Amino acid sequence: MNDTTEDRVLDGRVALRQPARGYRAGLDAALLAAACDAGPGQRVIEAGCGAGGALLAAAARWPLARFVGIERDPAALELALANIAANGMGDRVEAIAGDVALRFSGLGLPVFDAAMANPPFFDDAGAIRGPAAERRGAWMADDGLEAWVGFLSKAVREGGAITLIHRADRLADILRLLEPKAGSAQVRPILPFADQPAKRVLVRAIKTGKAPMRLLPALVLHDRPNEREGGGKHTAETEAILRGEATLGWG
Repeated sequence: MNDTTEDRVLDGRVALRQPARGYRAGLDAALLAAACDAGPGQRVIEAGCGAGGALLAAAARWPLARFVGIERDPAALELALANIAANGMGDRVEAIAGDVALRFSGLGLPVFDAAMANPPFFDDAGAIRGPAAERRGAWMADDGLEAWVGFLSKAVREGGAITLIHRADRLADILRLLEPKAGSAQVRPILPFADQPAKRVLVRAIKTGKAPMRLLPALVLHDRPNEREGGGKHTAETEAILRGEATLGWG
């Protein structure tokens, strides 16, 4: 575990050792954790948990739930296991080797009450400049977004929640892929500034849900800069979410 840094997230409640280079958990992981809803005794799975940024933040937010992270990269899995132990969560959080490209049934796990993921944002290597080798697994979905949605759908029971964060321009694809398996979709746009288009969306759907889709109020990440205060500060709502003082509820 050389070339790592130790960071504090959720206002210091979670210690997170992660790669100094390569994929590092950031705002998307924090928002995903804040959007997870897990009641007492419920079981939650995260596909592609990396070093455990979203997994541990969600577990800290929901201390009466149990969490399992799935990770295919051995180095990231080693960090996740170390982070679980360092945060004293080994009694209700675990991380195991697994790949969304394979069947969920192959893991030998019972279905979960909820599933969440921050899938790689790209699945066409020709569409972007190739990422550095240490970032490729986090940026490129080798088996496409379809594999991720399919895995999440298989991982939850009927009535279970599926939550993911992704690029806003893939919303139509996400809803299309969910439709045969899950409904009652809710979409929360994530805007950099109030006067700019969304770059991210949080999507939550219920397996076998039948309710119409709901478009929820957007989360605005930053206030517009001004000469007196400087620029780009988080909005009060975003800051409260990052500190763990608020959730991204689904209402």
